[in-house]
Amino acid sequence: MAKKRSSEEDCNEILANLKRKIYKPVYFLVGDESYFIDKISDYISDNLLSESEKDFNQVVLYGKDSEVGNIIDAARRFPMMANHQVVIVKEAQHLKKIEDLEHYLKAPQQTTILVVCYKGKPGEKMGKPTKGLKSLFSLAGKVGVFFESNSFYENQVPEWIVRYLAVKEISIAIKPATLLTDFLGTDLSKIVNELEKLIITLPPNTKTVTADHIEKNIGLSKDFNRFELTKALGERDAAKAFLIVDHFAKNPSNNPFVVTISAVFQYYIKLFKLHILKSLSEAELAKELGVHPFFLKEYRKAAQFYTTTKCFQIISLLREYDLRAKGVNNDSTDQGELLRELVFKILYS
Repeated sequence: MAKKRSSEEDCNEILANLKRKIYKPVYFLVGDESYFIDKISDYISDNLLSESEKDFNQVVLYGKDSEVGNIIDAARRFPMMANHQVVIVKEAQHLKKIEDLEHYLKAPQQTTILVVCYKGKPGEKMGKPTKGLKSLFSLAGKVGVFFESNSFYENQVPEWIVRYLAVKEISIAIKPATLLTDFLGTDLSKIVNELEKLIITLPPNTKTVTADHIEKNIGLSKDFNRFELTKALGERDAAKAFLIVDHFAKNPSNNPFVVTISAVFQYYIKLFKLHILKSLSEAELAKELGVHPFFLKEYRKAAQFYTTTKCFQIISLLREYDLRAKGVNNDSTDQGELLRELVFKILYS
């Protein structure tokens, strides 16, 4: 069975064709990862027409402020003193009766490059795309390019950070890349913004990003973070765990209890799965746990301290403290103290 292509691979192929001046009359860009959608639409906006041609031949419309009829009228015009005109529709997810664009797609103007940016999962509120949207997407793929930009899973982001920096001839190890992911999440646009700022602040001739660079320039402590807390719990290093908890208690705005407890919860879910799926290969196990294979050794070591029964007890404990943080059976204990209690019970109960 052929391996399914990633959004990143599809994006790179579309950009490669655009750079070779292989243009399609329609680019329908859909999905909940805005980074790749923006990358394609920005390239078209910046590079397909010269600055003088853009004045008469490039139109940017917004879904909230437009109607399908206006978009079709703009797309059917002929270019002025240029080979093509570009019509970009941003925030198309807000466009009413977007399915009516099918009338245009059945006979698109070949001198127009229509770019439709539909951010978010189509039909999200209804649970699945409507029949009309499915038909629209299918037709877009037949007459032009239909591109689906899917958000990354958390375990995919560190390697993507490695690849992103490698293009700029800068290296980063998986561990600090994972640290960045833990702090910034999976929003690639946000990550790129922070990486670009980080690159600017690197000392001259520095070609490797370290945890020290991240701590100094992004504001994430390399020693006091959720990644290090779960590692300390996994190693049953009480001294280190309580040092991190004290740091969190003193800096609650940077370390929200709900985010911390969610990270710990996911950690013990993975340890529980590790016991159940221990017969799998390294690659299969890493995929099922949602972690980079580099960290499997740490998880296996932690699993020696935490049996399936113990993991189940801790997961129940985490649910209890999540409710207490929300005020259930808790009148006065602050979240810093709740976290101290929770870590103590994980380590010693």
